[in-house]
Amino acid sequence: MKIGITCYPTYGGSGVVATELGIELANAGHEIHFITYSQPFRLSGRESGILYHEVPVSNYPLFEFPPYDLALATRMAEVAEYYELDLLHVHYAIPHSVCALLARQMLAARGMRLPFVTTLHGTDITLVGQDHAYLPITRFAINESDGVTSISNYLREKTIADFAIERPIEVIPNFVNCDVYTPIEDRRAELRRRFAPCGEKILMHLSNFRPVKRVLDTVEIFARVREQIPTKLLLIGDGPERSSAEWLAHSKGLHKDVLFLGKQESVNELLPLADLMLMPSELESFGLAALEAMACKVPAISTRVGGVAELITHGVDGLLYEVGDVGGMATGALNLLHDEKQLQAMRIAARKKAQDKFCSSKIIPHYERYYERVLNGQK
Repeated sequence: MKIGITCYPTYGGSGVVATELGIELANAGHEIHFITYSQPFRLSGRESGILYHEVPVSNYPLFEFPPYDLALATRMAEVAEYYELDLLHVHYAIPHSVCALLARQMLAARGMRLPFVTTLHGTDITLVGQDHAYLPITRFAINESDGVTSISNYLREKTIADFAIERPIEVIPNFVNCDVYTPIEDRRAELRRRFAPCGEKILMHLSNFRPVKRVLDTVEIFARVREQIPTKLLLIGDGPERSSAEWLAHSKGLHKDVLFLGKQESVNELLPLADLMLMPSELESFGLAALEAMACKVPAISTRVGGVAELITHGVDGLLYEVGDVGGMATGALNLLHDEKQLQAMRIAARKKAQDKFCSSKIIPHYERYYERVLNGQK
C-alpha cells in the first residue's frame, strides 16, 4: 500500500507512535509518505521506503496567523494525487482529521478516492476536543473519517461518551519494537557508570515536560528515595515544566544528582540503564514511555489513570498509585530497590508483557488488516 501519514512531528507520544508506525510499515514493504510541517524527530531521513513532504505555510501580511490547516489540506491532496496514495492516516484529531476531510473532498471533486483513518491519542480528546470552540468540529471530523482508531479502551470509551460518537472505533494499542527496545545485559554495568559512577541506583523519567506529566512529582519522589539510597535521576525530554523542575532540584540541593538530558533521539540506548521508570502523570491515555521502558526490562511506577491499567499490572510488572501520591510511589520504589529478588522478577515480567502483547510484530498486522477494511469500505 501507499500510505500518507500526518502527525505533529514534535517530542510527544502521538508523533512518536506515528513515526514508529511509518518506519514499521515501510519495513513491511509499504510505501510511506510523511506530510508534516517539519521532519518527525525520530526520522533520520535515510529510511528505505519513506518519503517526507514538507507543508509550506504562507506568511502573507494579511494573515495574523498563518493558515496552516489550509496549507496542510492542500499538501495532502497534492501528495495523494502525485504519488497515487491509497489512503491517509492522520494522528491527533485536531486539526489533522479536518484537513484530511478537506483533501478527500478536493480529490473527490476530480473523481479520485482518498479514504482516511484518524487515530485518537489522548489530549486531542481529553483536552483540546473538550474546548467548546473545538468540540463540534472534532465530533464532525471523527464521524466523517473512513476509519477511527484509539490507543486504549479507556480512550475509546471516553470518546464515545464525551462526543456522543455512534460510529465504531477500533482499539489498536501503542507498540514498541522489541528488537530495538531491548535490555542491555552484558555492558549494562559499564554503561551505567557514565551517570552513576559510584554504583548509585538510577531512576528515569521520559516525557515532554507538560504540566500533565507532573515532572515536579518526579523530583519529589526522587528526593525521598535519595534520602535512603544513593540514587541518580535522569530526566529525558524538554518542555514548559523543565525550568520549574530545575529550580526544585536546586532548592532541595539535588542538582548534582538530577541530570537533565534534554531531548534524546536514541532513548532505546538510555532506558535499559535505569532501575525504575517514574511516570506520575495526571493523565495518560496509554503510557508509551512506560511501555518502552518495560521492553527494556525496566518496570514503571505510575499513576492509576486513563489507559495505564491496560498496560501495567500492579505488583506484577510495575506499580500503580493515585495521582499525587508521592509518598506511596517513593515507598514503592524503595521497597523494590531494597529487594533485588522482587525487582528482578518484576523486570522479567515487564519485558514479557511488552513482548507478548505490545511488540510491533503483533500490532502492525492489526493496522494492515484495518487499512484493508477501510479500503474495502468497511467501518
